[in-house]
Amino acid sequence: MASFKRISPSNWSFRYKYKDKITGKQREVKRQGFQSKPLAEKAYEETKRSIQLGFDSASNETLAEFLEFWLKEYKEGKIAKNTYRIHERNIKNHIVPYFQNIQLDDLSYKLYQKFINYLIESDYSKRTVEIVHGTMYGAMQKAKILRKIHDNPCTDVSIYSAKEKREKENKAAIKFIPYDKIEPFLDAALADNYTHYIFFRFLIETGVRKGEALALQWSNVDLSSNRIRIEQSLDYEAATDNELFSDTKTYHSVREIPITNRLAMDLRSHKVRQNDNIFRLKKAYKSDLDLVFCRENGSPLPKSTLFNAFRRILEKAGLPSLSIHTLRHTHAVLLLESNVEMKYIQEALGHGSMQITSDIYTHVSKKIETDSIERFENHTKNIILGTDLGHNSNG
Repeated sequence: MASFKRISPSNWSFRYKYKDKITGKQREVKRQGFQSKPLAEKAYEETKRSIQLGFDSASNETLAEFLEFWLKEYKEGKIAKNTYRIHERNIKNHIVPYFQNIQLDDLSYKLYQKFINYLIESDYSKRTVEIVHGTMYGAMQKAKILRKIHDNPCTDVSIYSAKEKREKENKAAIKFIPYDKIEPFLDAALADNYTHYIFFRFLIETGVRKGEALALQWSNVDLSSNRIRIEQSLDYEAATDNELFSDTKTYHSVREIPITNRLAMDLRSHKVRQNDNIFRLKKAYKSDLDLVFCRENGSPLPKSTLFNAFRRILEKAGLPSLSIHTLRHTHAVLLLESNVEMKYIQEALGHGSMQITSDIYTHVSKKIETDSIERFENHTKNIILGTDLGHNSNG
C-alpha cells in the first residue's frame, strides 16, 4: 500500500507499507523531496520493484550502520588483526566523520568521488586514500551482494592522475637484492649485529614475511628434518604477551616449508646462543614466548630497531634504500634463478594461487633473462643459422 503527500509546492513524498517476506513483519519506506507527484509515483514504482526483486532498499539503514555490521559479521575474527584494525580506523577516522548519517542507498558515484577528492585535498597521501578506498570498496561490494544496493558506488573512482599512475607503476616494479650483492649485504649485517644477521639471512633463505619470522617459535622448527611451519604473525599492537600472536595474512599463508642444510646448521648454533642467554638470565628470560628471533631476554625484536638496522646495513653494503619486504622478493627471485617450479614457489611463499606468484615475479631478474636467451640461442642454433648464413650468401 502506498500513499502520496504534498509537503510544499515543490516537495512531494510517498510512504509505502509492505510485508517482509522473510520475517513476516510489516515494514515501511518513506521518501520525500520530489518536485511533483508524478516523480514521487515513479520513485515509488522503482522502490516497489526493487523490494520485489529482493533488494533491501526499504531498511532505512545508514552507511555507518552497515559498515558496523560489515566489520562485525564479515571481518572480525576472519582476517588478520592488523588488517581488521586498518578497516576499523578507516571507518572511524575518515568515512563516518565525512558521510555522517547518510543513508546507505543514498551514496552515489558522484558523492563518493567528492569524498575521495576531499581526502586528497586534505593532504593525505595518495596511498592513504587508496587504503581508505579499499575499505569502502570492499564494504560496498558486500552490500551489493546482499542486495542492499543495486551497484557499487565506489567503482571507477579517480585517485591518481595519468602521470601519477605511470610513476606508481614504475615504483611498483619488484625490488630485490641482486644475487651478486647478497654476500656484501650479509657481511655488513654480520659486522653490524649477529641477531640482525641471522634474522635477515633467514628471510632471504625462506622468503617468509617479516611478521611471520618474528612470530616463529622453536616448537614450529624441526631441525631433524629441516622444516619450519608458519602458522602465525606478530602483532606489534598487542597489549599483552597473550595477544602477541595473530593469524597469518591469509589462510594460504599457513604452510610448512623446507630449509637448507646450511640454514639448519646456523639455526642450531643460534639456539645454543639463546640457551646461553636463558641460563644467564634465568627467570628474567621470556622462555614462555619460545621465540626463534628475539632480544637477549627473549622478548620480540622491536620493529623500529629492525628498520634502523636494515637501513644501516644497506648503506654499509652500498645498496639503495629498500624495505625489509625486499628480502622476501629476493628469495623468490633466487628460486626463479634456480629454475625451481612455479608451483613450489607459490606454496613456499603462501600465495593463494600460482597466477599471483607468476604475475608478481615474471621478468624481474636480469640473470633469468640472460639465461633464457642463451638457452633459446643454443636450442635454435641449428635451426636459425644467422650470421654464418649471411657470410655465405652471394647477396
